[in-house]
Amino acid sequence: MRIIVCVKEVPDTTEVKIDPETGTLIRKGVPAILNPFDMYALEAALQIKDEDPDTEVIVVSMGPPSAEKNLRDTIAMGADDVYLVTDRAFAGADTHATSYTLSEAIKFIGDYDLIFAGKQAIDGDTAQTGPGIAEWLGIPQATFVKKVRELRDNSIVVERVTESGYEVVEVELPAVITIVKGDRDPRLPSLRGMMRAKRAEIKKLTSEDLPVDKDKIGLAGSPTRVHKIFTPPRRKGGEKWEGEPAELAAKLAKVIREIV
Repeated sequence: MRIIVCVKEVPDTTEVKIDPETGTLIRKGVPAILNPFDMYALEAALQIKDEDPDTEVIVVSMGPPSAEKNLRDTIAMGADDVYLVTDRAFAGADTHATSYTLSEAIKFIGDYDLIFAGKQAIDGDTAQTGPGIAEWLGIPQATFVKKVRELRDNSIVVERVTESGYEVVEVELPAVITIVKGDRDPRLPSLRGMMRAKRAEIKKLTSEDLPVDKDKIGLAGSPTRVHKIFTPPRRKGGEKWEGEPAELAAKLAKVIREIV
């Protein structure tokens, strides 16, 4: 079994601020973390490896060279190999261009049975990249998965979260699985893992290494643009009325008539 886990480095959202002039995120001085949902995806892959030590877990991420530091944590947790897709040509990519680039990196790595990813990244909340990878690769997908129930010879059985509960789905392999917060939190790195991570090589892939269509990557390959980001103004406190029901009803009706 060979599992590829897609992870993303994101700003720590508890400290994100917005430039009021440009309407963009202020990233300078803001610490970066690995997307929490992706860590649940990695944990799901590592649990499969716990059951079958022959399973290989490979992490792939697209981001700046500085992401290498955080990616070493995935090796410390138990990942076997890490690829960082990094190139200025990939900058400014939306989810369409990002999923295309990652799918080309996955093809380059090759020989995969499963692709795990977090259900969404906390800096964008689109939940589009995982399904996009499945579409580019032309393979099945299961989204919002809470639990892997069973791995069979040519399929995987999972529990998908729905608005009313969950459903059990069997998906043919190879497949893309996007993971929500599971019953188990991501494991902590072991001492042995941290020592291994310190020595490990983070393999870097550029636009020259991958057979990408230059018109489909980065800002040029992105059909969508973020025009502006802003913090909604604080809502003013409401009014509290006291009195008899008939009196309050008449007062409310008057306010509604004035608004309409």
